[in-house]
Amino acid sequence: MTTTQGDGNVREHGSGVEFRAARPEDVPALVELVNSCYRGDDSRRGWTTEADFLDGQRVDASAMTELLGRTNTLVLVGESGGEIVTCCELQRSVNGAYFGMFSVRPELQGAGLGRIVLAEAERTAAQEWGCRLMRMKVLKQRPELIAWYERRGYTGTGKTEPFPYGDTAFGLPRRDDLAFVELTRELHLD
Repeated sequence: MTTTQGDGNVREHGSGVEFRAARPEDVPALVELVNSCYRGDDSRRGWTTEADFLDGQRVDASAMTELLGRTNTLVLVGESGGEIVTCCELQRSVNGAYFGMFSVRPELQGAGLGRIVLAEAERTAAQEWGCRLMRMKVLKQRPELIAWYERRGYTGTGKTEPFPYGDTAFGLPRRDDLAFVELTRELHLD
C-alpha cells in the first residue's frame, strides 16, 4: 500500500492500495464511492450501510468539491489497479484531527482494508500534521461500528450531538431518534 506524503506524493505500503490526496478530477468517483458505502441497496453489500437509518445521498458533487477546497482538510484516497476503492476525510484543528467520510467499497469490506485506511489516517494526522488526538462522530444507533472503533483504541467521550434534522445535505432520516456520539483516540507523534 502507498500513502500520500505532505507534498502530495504517493507512498507504498504493501497491500496493493496506494494512498494520495484527492484531486478535483476525483470528485465523481468519490461521490459514487461514498454514496455506495452508506446509502441505497448497494450499500447493503457491506456492513457500513446507513440505509436503515437514512435515505438520500451521503454527499453530492458540490459538497465534495467544497470539501476538497478547504485549506484545513485532506481527503485521502486509496487506489487499487487505478481505481479509487477507499477514502476518508481528515480535518485539522487546534484540538487535533477529525476523521470522517470513511468509505471502503462494499464488496471489499471485511477483509482488513478499513484497518489499514484508519492507520494511514492516524499516521497522516500525527506525523504530517503533528496532531495528538483523532476524533470522530458515529451514529449512536451503530453499536457494531462503535465496537469496531473501540477495538482500535477509540473511546467514547460521553458527548452526543443531535442529528441535523431538516438539513437534507446529511440525508433524509428514516427515524426520529438519530444522534451522534463522539469517539477519540490519542495519537503518537513518533
